[in-house]
Amino acid sequence: MNLGFEYPWVLLGLGLCLLPMLRMGVVANPYPWLAILPVDPLSLAISALIRLLGVLAIGGLILGLAGAYLQEQQVERIGHGAHIVMLLDRSNSMDNTFAGKTPETQGEESKADAARRLLNQFVDQRAHDLIGIAEYSTSPLFVLPLTENKAAIHAAIDATALPALAYTNVSKGLSMALEFFDSRPVTGSRIVLLVSDGAAVIDPDSEAALRELFKQRQVSLYWVFLRTANSPGLFEVPDDPRDDNAQAMPERYLHLFFNSLHIPYQAYEAETPGALQQAIDDINRLENRPLHYFERIPKQDLSTRCYAFAAALMLLLLGVKLCEARL
Repeated sequence: MNLGFEYPWVLLGLGLCLLPMLRMGVVANPYPWLAILPVDPLSLAISALIRLLGVLAIGGLILGLAGAYLQEQQVERIGHGAHIVMLLDRSNSMDNTFAGKTPETQGEESKADAARRLLNQFVDQRAHDLIGIAEYSTSPLFVLPLTENKAAIHAAIDATALPALAYTNVSKGLSMALEFFDSRPVTGSRIVLLVSDGAAVIDPDSEAALRELFKQRQVSLYWVFLRTANSPGLFEVPDDPRDDNAQAMPERYLHLFFNSLHIPYQAYEAETPGALQQAIDDINRLENRPLHYFERIPKQDLSTRCYAFAAALMLLLLGVKLCEARL
């Protein structure tokens, strides 16, 4: 049963519910002998109803005093959405604008501010998603597990407003993001949404580990690359072949690595907040498949309802009492 009580010992008072069965509480008046009259079903029914109202009123009071509540439970739902892990870059460069300047210099919002604003809008548009959040810089940072609690998700996104850290270690961040799906059944789309303005070289051991993790977890990858003005893009090929290497162009080679994973992968280059908005809109449109999920319903207090129920019955009994005829 889902019903619980804060003070179970108060339930011993339910024995008081028998009092209306022993005594009606009406004034006794002398009458002549009426045994020769036929049985009056209406009067018997009214008498039984008055006793029942008394029983229910006392029961409602006792349940309210016992602190009745519904326990936390999970209800299976079917909707449209996905399991999404937002992996957010927290390197120092994210606090600059798309022009590569500090916001104070340009009077514009930083890349991190734009990402927070649009990701919050994205969450509001996704009614049934389970969303988790991780960050990375020098090391990965666990922020929020997969949850349907929109208030918690917004709070976790807003928490990224803290000052950024030093470097970009994307391989550790991706490993943590993929661990969010451990021990979870595949009941819908699984997505890692990488939001970053840069990349770093991934060593061969980390590449091999990530290949295996992506294969096991059956995850799709979206990379929203917040490109700084005049910086190399994901799709550019350098004119000088000597510059075509992971050290000189880490973003291009990370993109090539993602393409080699043989998973659903899509990359977006966003050079302005408007381009970032377009990328978010595309993801919102593409990832809207049938999804089985469990909605967590928190504990619900019932004592107030019990008191209200008992009060309504007592008012009704008071009305009956006022209608009583006195000889």
